[in-house]
Amino acid sequence: MNKYIDFYFDFISPYSYLAHKKIINLNQRNIFNYKAILLGGLHNLGGVTAPAFNERKMKNMKNDCILISKKNEIPFKWNEKFPINSLHLMRGYLIINDNKKSKFIDLCFDAYWKDNMDISIEKNIQKILSDCGIDYAFFEKGIKEQKIKDKLKDLTNKAFELDIFGAPTFLVNDKIFWGQDRLEYAIDELKN
Repeated sequence: MNKYIDFYFDFISPYSYLAHKKIINLNQRNIFNYKAILLGGLHNLGGVTAPAFNERKMKNMKNDCILISKKNEIPFKWNEKFPINSLHLMRGYLIINDNKKSKFIDLCFDAYWKDNMDISIEKNIQKILSDCGIDYAFFEKGIKEQKIKDKLKDLTNKAFELDIFGAPTFLVNDKIFWGQDRLEYAIDELKN
């Protein structure tokens, strides 16, 4: 039996943000193992057309996220720059010391999905890193290292091999729970 729930996420996913905030609101962060993936890469592997590229899905997704955020009292603003390329931030998550990962996640998600900030541009990344106490030169060097590029690719490929097709996805006891609305089911599975 697992002691943790694997939480597959990408900062580009509004539903990952909402799930993350629900985890915090439930005071359950300690039972989650955050697993970075590149959602665009996962979609490509599975032949999935992202909602961002389907006008009807996009309209529904915006409305859905607003409903969920209001229902759960989560600050949320649809980002005007959606979608962005989250590659550098997802690689960056992999190089950051464990004691700074939580703050990095919080700041990236909040900047994008609460503050309407474009987190793909250098000055905004620098601000997030500064607030986390992370050196920008270290970050820039680290995300260009081949082993980090390969690690994110491997994590995304592994997620695909596990039949994960979107974010957020929770994995516990070899069972997949897809979507922010399945969070409580994943917690129940862990506890039972």
